[in-house]
Amino acid sequence: MISNNLKTINENIEKACEKSGRKKEDVKLIAVSKTKPVDMINEAYELGIRDFGENKVKELLTKKEQLPDDICWHMIGHLQTNKVRSVIKAVKLIHSVDSLRLADTIDIEARKAGITVDGLLEVNVAGEESKFGFSPSEIAELLDRFSLYRFLRIKGLMTVAPFVHNPEDNREIFNKLRNLSVDIMNKKLDNISMNFLSMGMTGDYSIAVEEGANFIRIGTGLFGAR
Repeated sequence: MISNNLKTINENIEKACEKSGRKKEDVKLIAVSKTKPVDMINEAYELGIRDFGENKVKELLTKKEQLPDDICWHMIGHLQTNKVRSVIKAVKLIHSVDSLRLADTIDIEARKAGITVDGLLEVNVAGEESKFGFSPSEIAELLDRFSLYRFLRIKGLMTVAPFVHNPEDNREIFNKLRNLSVDIMNKKLDNISMNFLSMGMTGDYSIAVEEGANFIRIGTGLFGAR
């Protein structure tokens, strides 16, 4: 099942890249493995997937111990400040830097650990009350603050788009995030690069790729329904 699903995903990515004049190699699939057992993750690993996303720190750390060392783990869920210390050495990228308090904590804990941590600023583009993240206007106000960090490196933006029945309904959301990233990039601030746009999930990843996503986060579309 995973093999067939992966084939479909790769074909859809290729089509979206052709449509938008992009290279397929510029888009990375993050397999959202939350709640999935180790044997399913191993199956995806055997198919060549090396990037996996988890929502909870404890689950991520437990799976990391049981799975191959060359897996790149991504923290994609809301991260509590009291869990920062335990996760920063375990992940390649934190997609969900969703508050100033969290960003400050990551920078402080990374300094204590003697490492640098890469993170994406989570933007609540649609302004949904149920979602975490900065509003676009908050991001603009805080850029100078983020540029002062020495141990948390801002590498781009992430958003969780609304659940919609028609994927086209989220095109505007993805377009706004991409435009925001271009605006930030043009400011040429220290410690802030806009290398990555993490947007698009099972229901709308093709639209996200057309709008510039280079990380897409897919769980159900790859592993099947929970």
